[in-house]
Amino acid sequence: MPDRSEDSAISFGPFRLFPKSRLLEKEGSPLHVGGRALDILIFLAERPGEVVDKRELVKRIWADVNVDEGSLRFHVAALRKALGDTGKSARYVVNVPGRGYCFVASFAQAAPPAVQPTIDILPSRPLPMPLSKMVGREEVVEKISNGLSLHRFMSVVGPGGIGKTAVAVTVGHRRSADFGGRVFFVDFGPLRDASHIATTIASALGLTISAEDPTPALLTFLKASPALLIFDSCEHVLDALAPLVERIVREAPQLRVLATSRESFRSDGERIFRLFPLECPPERDGLDVAEVLNYPAAQLFVERIAQSSGPFQLSAEEAPLVASICRRLDGIALAIELAAGRVNAYGIAGTASLLDSRFSLQWRGRRTAVPRHQTLAAALDWSYDLLPPAESATLRRLSVFAGPFAPEAAATVAAGDGLNASETLEAIDSLVTKSLISPSGSRTLRYRLLDTTRTYAHGKLNELGETGQFARRHAAHFRDFFERADADTSTPLPEWLSIYGAELDNVRAALNWAFGPDGDPTLGIALTAAAVTLWVRLSLFAECRERAKTALAALDDGGDDRVRMQLLAALGWSLMYGEGRAREARPILETTLELADRLDDKDFRLRALWGLCIDQFNNGQFGKARALADRFAMAAANSPDRTDVMLGDRLTAVALHYLGDQNDARTRIDRVNASLHVLAEKPKIFPLDLRISTQYFRARILWLQGLADQAQALAARNIEEGRANGHALTFCSVLGQASCPIAFWSGDFEAAERHGTELLEHTERHAIRLWGLWARAFNAAVVAKRGDIATGLPLLREELNRAGDARFLPRFLPLLGELAACFLEADQIDRGLDVIEDVLTRCNDRQELWYLPELIRIKGEMMLRSSRHSGDAEARFREAMAITVRQGARFWELRCAISLARFLIGAGQNAEALAVLENVSASFTEGADIADMRSARELMTQVRA
Repeated sequence: MPDRSEDSAISFGPFRLFPKSRLLEKEGSPLHVGGRALDILIFLAERPGEVVDKRELVKRIWADVNVDEGSLRFHVAALRKALGDTGKSARYVVNVPGRGYCFVASFAQAAPPAVQPTIDILPSRPLPMPLSKMVGREEVVEKISNGLSLHRFMSVVGPGGIGKTAVAVTVGHRRSADFGGRVFFVDFGPLRDASHIATTIASALGLTISAEDPTPALLTFLKASPALLIFDSCEHVLDALAPLVERIVREAPQLRVLATSRESFRSDGERIFRLFPLECPPERDGLDVAEVLNYPAAQLFVERIAQSSGPFQLSAEEAPLVASICRRLDGIALAIELAAGRVNAYGIAGTASLLDSRFSLQWRGRRTAVPRHQTLAAALDWSYDLLPPAESATLRRLSVFAGPFAPEAAATVAAGDGLNASETLEAIDSLVTKSLISPSGSRTLRYRLLDTTRTYAHGKLNELGETGQFARRHAAHFRDFFERADADTSTPLPEWLSIYGAELDNVRAALNWAFGPDGDPTLGIALTAAAVTLWVRLSLFAECRERAKTALAALDDGGDDRVRMQLLAALGWSLMYGEGRAREARPILETTLELADRLDDKDFRLRALWGLCIDQFNNGQFGKARALADRFAMAAANSPDRTDVMLGDRLTAVALHYLGDQNDARTRIDRVNASLHVLAEKPKIFPLDLRISTQYFRARILWLQGLADQAQALAARNIEEGRANGHALTFCSVLGQASCPIAFWSGDFEAAERHGTELLEHTERHAIRLWGLWARAFNAAVVAKRGDIATGLPLLREELNRAGDARFLPRFLPLLGELAACFLEADQIDRGLDVIEDVLTRCNDRQELWYLPELIRIKGEMMLRSSRHSGDAEARFREAMAITVRQGARFWELRCAISLARFLIGAGQNAEALAVLENVSASFTEGADIADMRSARELMTQVRA
């Protein structure tokens, strides 16, 4: 970790900045600042009084990431807010128009404090357990541990089986406290497709990524606080991994990376530590037991014999043989362990004899001319030849698995051709004792082959022409496995993901084989259809889309219509939820519906109708969405599955809400809520959590009906439930559909900022693009609403422009209204009226009526400020109030009443103003503390006085 004793502080005002430690203190206490904002402060503070060009700042802070100046302005605004830099008193960072930014505070270099505050952060995934006893590597572990304090990227390089992983894991445990527990182990061994490197890292960090480029999300997570990443078995992905590691190290200054590989990365900043073989006893006569056991290779050999065979005492006669075995195995740890595992069966003399026969003088001669990993390959060859036929066959067949596998999967795939399931499991148990298979996992028993062992065994499978046979069985097993997973609707999502999500690497490996040159496309098509639920529940919509396209391309015109229907549904949903207003989604879902009707498939008829309804929501066709919701409800009415009826009510409630009928929407959503207690299974056709998604729409409807206290309490519970649920897309909706807007409408801008920041960080961590666009625009609106129009207005405009077509999604409508309100605050009335007219046209054309009263009210406020239109303001306020009454939207009615009352007071009609306010306020039984209720009370007090 950074050493504050060597980090000179920059003091200014009540602040102290420690650049190397990346720490900002205010009056002696740590002050949280976002990673980008802190980068900006450090860069500017290192060049005090100098105007730094915006382009230079962007290049320095974001390196090779393509961002515009809007992102810079947003983070500068966040920095100023954290520093209390309002521009009225304390000034630290100033904008020089047309040029850039300048750090203008008076400061002095100060001696660093003696004690660094500790940060207690727990890792999301535990490290593998260290070896019970590390033999011969204590000095190595110490050097690497110390080296990580000086070097941010270290690689442990050496031949396969030499002990690189064991050393790295031990270092990780030793340094864990220094990184606050944030030590993450990433095993690249199971990875066969280098394009999944970033998602493999994300999985080890406990993240789910649903975008084609998850790197920005990883960087966001890794910048948060000091951490150590251990990358294991990197040699087969170096070309793709090396540039990613360079970028991670460059852009996450508090991060350390420790990698293991058979060759170096040849990367900028890499510090290579070569791990040499364990030192072996010399070849000379007269070696006694004590002398032999002075050498780590012999210590390891004896230690492993004791572990596999029980208490063991090396005799004087056997000591020279042990020395010879260690030398012949070249001090390679895994080879020594393999040899020690055979002593129980053959004794030391017999083991030495077998070694002699296998490792001939001719082989030793070739070994001097080739890389040391050939020594391990020879040791594996020798160990493999010692196995009985059942065990060697089992080892070969298990090499088709990518990563850990369950005993049941092993028995299904590896059994057959003379081996039954029981014999296969017995062979696995024996292979575990011989260190050829390792147990994996703490909750449920799983096994894994070391990467080198798997590669070796897979070569044997190829030599015998068995690869196609067992790759096909592997793919067929996971086809059946995920067909059962799709029907498993009763298991809670976190548990479901722990069971089925662990097989993602195996699904990818099976599909890569199936659609490869020697594969089975028909099997691949079936597996793709079966695995859709996995991708959806992991929010991997981009991968789902590409896999579905591949399968559809392989499905000929005469293919199974049922499978075609399943794949089209998967493609349509992945487009709809992954890209929002995807033009190609609708025809795909319409074809899905045609096939479902032709096949009379109830489930997929409902899936297609649901998808088409959501597509109409996304494209702003709310009348058509309501019609589709009615079709869905009719199709679900006779379903034996009660959840289908609940989904019909939820879909109709959402349609009614957007159409502006809050009372009927409340009736429908309450009907769903009343049935949730009987919900025993997760609906098959709904990607989000039904319980949680019901509550965030209930909260919205309750708020608009004027039931503010109920809405706020429900939104608060919803956040906790969403966090616990663990589904990335669901939590986006929890924050974006209810928590953020309700906090904003209530006038609690501190909570709005907190929720908006959490949503943005969540979307960056999980690479959920559409909600990320909304979160940026929402956060800009909060900045403006808190009084910083100069920053918030241009930032909001820029973020809405960045959103492109996404701003036509329903969730963006209030932000467009706030844009017009910002123009009003900035006294740019004509521009605000232009925005309002455009948005009103959108609402009327699309029947997007739920926000219509607020838009008309804002228009009235603008007219009041316009000399040309002031006479029409009262009519707009009364028009808006009339609509709120029809909609049952008492919150909008309250706002309209306040605007109308202010107009009437200005016109000297105090009595009517008081009557309007008293009439509307009397209908509110809760929400006394929200900003609009306070405003209403203040106006009534003013009039009465």
